[in-house]
Amino acid sequence: MSATQSDTSGLAAGPALDASFFAAPFRHPVGSPIRELFPYLSRPGMISFAGGMPDPALFDGDGLQRAQEKAWKNKSACLQYGPTDGLPMLRAALASVMRARGVQCDESGIMVTSGSQQGLDLLLRVMVEPGDVILVEEPAYPATLQAIRLAQARVVSLAVDDDGLDIDALSARLAQWDRTLPEPKALYTVPTFSNPTGLTMSRARRIALLELAVKHRLLLIEDDPYSELRFSGDAVPSLLALSEEVPGSRDWIVHFSSLSKIVAPGMRIGWMLAPTEIMRRCSIARQTVDLCGPGWPQAVATAYLEDDACAAHLPRIIAAYRAKCDALASGLQAALGEQLTFSTPQGGMFLWGRVASGVDAAEVLKAAIEQGVMFVPGSAFYSDKADRSTVRLSFAMPSVEQIGEGVKRLALAVSQMA
Repeated sequence: MSATQSDTSGLAAGPALDASFFAAPFRHPVGSPIRELFPYLSRPGMISFAGGMPDPALFDGDGLQRAQEKAWKNKSACLQYGPTDGLPMLRAALASVMRARGVQCDESGIMVTSGSQQGLDLLLRVMVEPGDVILVEEPAYPATLQAIRLAQARVVSLAVDDDGLDIDALSARLAQWDRTLPEPKALYTVPTFSNPTGLTMSRARRIALLELAVKHRLLLIEDDPYSELRFSGDAVPSLLALSEEVPGSRDWIVHFSSLSKIVAPGMRIGWMLAPTEIMRRCSIARQTVDLCGPGWPQAVATAYLEDDACAAHLPRIIAAYRAKCDALASGLQAALGEQLTFSTPQGGMFLWGRVASGVDAAEVLKAAIEQGVMFVPGSAFYSDKADRSTVRLSFAMPSVEQIGEGVKRLALAVSQMA
């Protein structure tokens, strides 16, 4: 082979890429601590309280099949590129959903996203610069913490109690803000059936939070994937719905929601509502990510919502989750008593607890996996100074019978820590 010829038989040898080759946020990235548990799911007989996935037995397969057949009648909408902000028919259907939740809007104020997580990613792209401060209630969803860190913003954690975000503590902190830090740009919250705690912020606190947002020019990022899954107690309007009662506050809210928990996560249908200038910039950012969402699932979701199939099927999901939550709560109380303290949620998919005597939940998990049951140690949900005795248990995926057996296995694991 001459010196001018190329050897195309394989890749040229050379040193492996080191961390300096990558952009700063990805030089030493940390993956999801929850997804790292997924390999254990393949163990025969494993019962999982870990993932926040809906029960596939509750998917409305027949209703979605009918919706798909209806959608397919307009093949071009299913198969062609679509608008960046989503199919107009779906945006109109989602606007109807939001109006039923007490929010005044029309389709022009909605962007369809690939799950609400994409909406958060787009927002961070257009809003955050390195070093910006984002306030986050803690404990918090790990993917949110990960997204904020990859945007090179600084996470500042906020305290919660049984009524959700501690607004008095937040107000005092904002009034006496640490001047060594930039003024906070935004606050992220899951005010209804929070992941991981299952807590719900009270109505009075929501009003107070809206007032603080106006006073301090603080953008509120409201993530609302679970509010339709209420199985006890009285519904509390979203921050976006309550903004009608606090003049000027709607200008300071970005609202995310999703069909993932109430229809099917595989459809990847989420949506966002935001002030016009935020929405315009997010739409431009979206054009560089995937141009537009896939038309087929959008068309199916449109047909499903237009036929009121979601509203008709939702009571079945709620009843099932009520039974599962009751089974988990009563089972834990009977099997573990004071060894595990917890608050029973009024909806959603999660129960948050604390192992007694300061036992490290990560050590309990090791013993639990050997017993054939899984959960997520609470340390995964903290940005700093984790409470290592906390645990998140999801009751959504396992059956009532599996929950009973899983509690027995968990009790055996906890007993080994004594």
